Amino acid sequence: MSKKERLILAMVVVEAALAGLWWYLASYGMENPDRVTADFQQVIGQTMGMAMGALLGLGVILFLVAARSDRKAVAGKTRR
Repeated sequence: MSKKERLILAMVVVEAALAGLWWYLASYGMENPDRVTADFQQVIGQTMGMAMGALLGLGVILFLVAARSDRKAVAGKTRR
């Protein structure tokens, strides 16, 4: 399995975990409206959206680094 494939798999798993956490927190606020503030949904949406977006942006950069590493590894194998 190449580094690109491992990175994509890891990013999908982490993004799914964050989406699950987001869903859990949003449903918690809906189930207990007297225990949360009025802007709870908006704050959770902004925070989790920012976290998921930042992780996805970092994932793009890491994907480019992994692709470069894979290309170097293939080039190194063909030289031998």
